[in-house]
Order: sequence, then C-alpha cells, then structure tokens
Amino acid sequence: MRKRRLGNSDLYVTELGLGCMSVGTEEKAARRIIEAALEEGINYFDTADLYDFGENEKIVGQALKDVREQVIIATKVGNRCHSDHSSWTWDPSKAYIKEEVKNSLKRLGTDYIDLYQLHGGTIEDPIDDTIEAFEELKAEGFIRYYGISSIRPNMIRKYVEKSNIVSVMMQYSILDRRPEEKALPFLHEHGISVVARGPLAKGLLSDKLLEKVSEKGYLDYNYDELRAILPLLKEKVAASRSFTEVALQYNLANPAVASVVAGASSPEQIRSNANALRSQPLSSEEVAVIKEITKASIYKEHR
Repeated sequence: MRKRRLGNSDLYVTELGLGCMSVGTEEKAARRIIEAALEEGINYFDTADLYDFGENEKIVGQALKDVREQVIIATKVGNRCHSDHSSWTWDPSKAYIKEEVKNSLKRLGTDYIDLYQLHGGTIEDPIDDTIEAFEELKAEGFIRYYGISSIRPNMIRKYVEKSNIVSVMMQYSILDRRPEEKALPFLHEHGISVVARGPLAKGLLSDKLLEKVSEKGYLDYNYDELRAILPLLKEKVAASRSFTEVALQYNLANPAVASVVAGASSPEQIRSNANALRSQPLSSEEVAVIKEITKASIYKEHR
C-alpha cells in the first residue's frame, strides 16, 4: 500500500489507516480486524485513551506487540475519564497530559508513542502549557511527534503559529467539504498533514449509499437533498467503480491529506477499504465533477 510522509516528520503512513474505535471490546474479534489490516499492508493505527475507557488501547497494543517497530501508533489525550467511567471532562493541562501519557504507554504495552494528539480543544485552553507538555514528552522520548484533532480554524491557526505539530486530524468527506475552504490549503502551505476521518460519512458514501439515508439528513443536507445528490454522484463518477473507491480517493486527491482513517467492524470491511485504495486515483475531471455537484456544501453556514 502506498505511503505518504506525515508533515515534516520521518513517519511515512499508509494512505489508509485503521480507526480502531470501531473494532469493539471482544479481543479475538478485534484482533482479527487488526490482523486483516496488517495483511493488507496498513501501518497506521489510530486509537485514544477515551475509547472504551482505555480498553481500546490495551487491545490495539496487544495485537500490534509483535510488529511494534513496523507500525505507527497514534493515540489521543485531553479527555479525563471519571473513575466510575460514567463520563469525562476536558483537561488539556500540562500536568494531566504528562500524567496520562504514562497510562497510555502502559495500556499500549510500548515505551513510545509515534503520534500523540490533543483530542479536541478550544481557543480558551491553556495552549502554551499544552504545547510545553508535548514538547517535553518529545524531548524525553515518550512520544516521537504530536498533532491535534480539531476542525476549529482558530485552534488550528494557533497551533500552527505556536507549536511543532506535524498533523491535524479532522472530519473530511465529499459530503463535508468544510476543510477545503480554509484548513486544507493553510495546512498544506505550512507543511502540516491532514489525517482525514469520517471519509464515508456514516456509510452514505459507501455502496449502500441510499440504504443509509436517514430522514434526519446528514449535517446540513436534508433527506431530499441526499436522495438527489447521491444517485447523481454515483451516475457521474461511480458508474464503473465502487462508491467506496470514489469516497476514499476523493480525500486523497487533496495534497494536504496524508492518510484517510476509516473504521472497520469486520475483516471483510478492511479488505474492501484496502481494495478501494488500490484503485486508480480520481482524475482531475472526476474531482471537478464531484465539486460541482456538491459545491454548495462548503458554503452552508451552520455546520
């Protein structure tokens, strides 16, 4: 599987990553999904301390233990879980980050994290302290690089201005083109990679597209709009290829994107996504058609 450099780091991530939140808590089933990802050549695995209150990190770490040097493990921090696992609170403080990284390392069964990401945040956070925590962890060898997970333009700009982030994880898809307006060009200009999540828009951009349309719509698309747009996209750009191919390749057509992180709840789903990434990239004409069909989507105001 093709790889791309993550920002200005020496990490080369596969164009398809596995979003591990979806693998579940049954260890044998989860291991089969992760092993299928490895068999397909995927080297990038994304988890978080919040997923299943730490259980996801344990499962991921155990499944990758024997290939640790060949894979890139990304995890996240910032959500402090309550002791009874009833909920969590936001805590981007230096003290918490430096304490929690040790817990993540223990759960993952490793002595370093390849990419440590702030799991959200607002402009009111103690950003200087947060950055200091990441820089110290990097100097101490606990993490190799760090990034943020955010779609907030002000947050992204602040971290680009003040920190050495190599990546920003954000939601991005054919049906959610918000990042194209400002974030993607800005990050590409500064040599920072995007890790795209939600590429299939909750299944709307898979081959079961119309089966997934809800009366509630999706983001600012209402039911009728989706029933009109999705078949049109299929007719114009997916007549001779799967819709999953189109959706994943659309994200990768943007030069700012290093990897598309997709979840999977079965080995078959992993294999399907991997096959989609081995397909022919979209032509500039196909990308233009998609943008024309969905051009209003990036201008909708209350997304």
